[in-house]
Amino acid sequence: MSGDPRPGTAVFAAIDIGASSGRVVAGWFVDGSVELDVVHRFPNGAAEVGGHLHWDLSGLFEQVLVGLTALAARYPDVVSLGIDTWAVDYGLLDADGRLLAEPVAYRDSRTDDVIEDVHRRVDPAHLYAVTGLQFLPFNTLYQLAAEQRGPLWSRTAHAVLLPDLLAYWLTGRLATETTNASTTGLLDARTRTFSAELFKALDLPRDLFPDLVEAGTELGPLTAAVVARTGLPTTTTVVAVGSHDTASAVVGVPARRPDFAYISCGTWSLVGLELDQPVLSEASRAANFTNEGGLDGRVRFLRNLGGLWLLQESLRTWRDAGDPVDQAELLAAAARLPAGGPVIDVDAANLIPPGDMPSRIRTACQASGRPLAEGPVAVVRCILDSLATAYAATIALAEQIADRPVAVVHIVGGGSPNALLGQLTADLSGRPVLAGPVEATALGNLAVQARTAGLLPADLDDLRRTVGHRLALTTYEPTAARAQPVA
Repeated sequence: MSGDPRPGTAVFAAIDIGASSGRVVAGWFVDGSVELDVVHRFPNGAAEVGGHLHWDLSGLFEQVLVGLTALAARYPDVVSLGIDTWAVDYGLLDADGRLLAEPVAYRDSRTDDVIEDVHRRVDPAHLYAVTGLQFLPFNTLYQLAAEQRGPLWSRTAHAVLLPDLLAYWLTGRLATETTNASTTGLLDARTRTFSAELFKALDLPRDLFPDLVEAGTELGPLTAAVVARTGLPTTTTVVAVGSHDTASAVVGVPARRPDFAYISCGTWSLVGLELDQPVLSEASRAANFTNEGGLDGRVRFLRNLGGLWLLQESLRTWRDAGDPVDQAELLAAAARLPAGGPVIDVDAANLIPPGDMPSRIRTACQASGRPLAEGPVAVVRCILDSLATAYAATIALAEQIADRPVAVVHIVGGGSPNALLGQLTADLSGRPVLAGPVEATALGNLAVQARTAGLLPADLDDLRRTVGHRLALTTYEPTAARAQPVA
């Protein structure tokens, strides 16, 4: 934060919650430049309850209210709020709008037994032709298939995606924002509406999800109870933003030209292009690319790859074992190792659940015939080499399948300050990499709200240029001598 807004400046708030943490961020725009103030941070994480991994969404909502109370104390005239979270997960509501249980987390293994049954009902090739969605075992349609075998299904009236559920608790209005709905595996990629055909084939009630709304829709004012609890004004509204955090992050990419690729790097890595139309070819399906909804009807043509989860879980494993590792020191030491070390498949299924990540990585390297040196530094370097290799290969493949040249790569999100990752990605992709902003998701969230209020350009490309022209970015040019062949 560089200073309080001038009197009369419109202040907006982004509620941005990821798989490991959340925050409430105030923001305002001055001559197109954004100023941010993180007024509240809180941890997040799934925990095993009753044999399944669950999110404590009720606890997260309490933290949201704590953050909004702090927001109101600091900025008494907040115009609106927007909410983004991770995708695919949902809460089940009964006919009275009550949450039946805390949501199951996508890393839970409950979908293992239902995927074949879903594919017997709907051929995977046809499923892709309708939805354009990358196969991931935790996509919402597989979770719902598991839910149908569970004890809550008979009492379920609605399935509500997590950012929509938080918005419901703030406003009393049920809705389903389209960018996040596009990750369910139930949305028609061409029409951006739910597929009646798929709902019928999977025996899902047609009204299971609340009605769709586009990002930029005003959902309504805060309830009287929320106003009383937080002290926010009764005029504060909730605006549907790109409620899938990657959709907001892509809005926040400071691209000045259309031929860019993006890497939204956090717990997961979302790597791809922004297109005007989905790519539903067999080549796209075979390469496991996804077509997810973006702002204003754009398409996020991307692959969901492993991300900083590999590093986060490794750090946790070492610290739990009593090794007080320092991330900055490990990254610096990893940067001093030579290029060309062993790499692993960052999409391997055994890397998704929590657990001893360093051992899994070492085992994968051993199986490939290129064992790792001892110590955490070698593991960290392997993670970053593997991520950069996957990034470069994915960008090249996306360029080929979509027939869309890529001149520059933008890395945004939590991984953007990682200098080694940025340089490795430039080296392996053969393209300049622009890193930043870290706060791309909050920036995109806030920008949609400001546009809805009439304070930013309506055109998405103009909005990006307006908001991004003063952002401080780090540029990494490819270094041919350090590049290695893309696996």
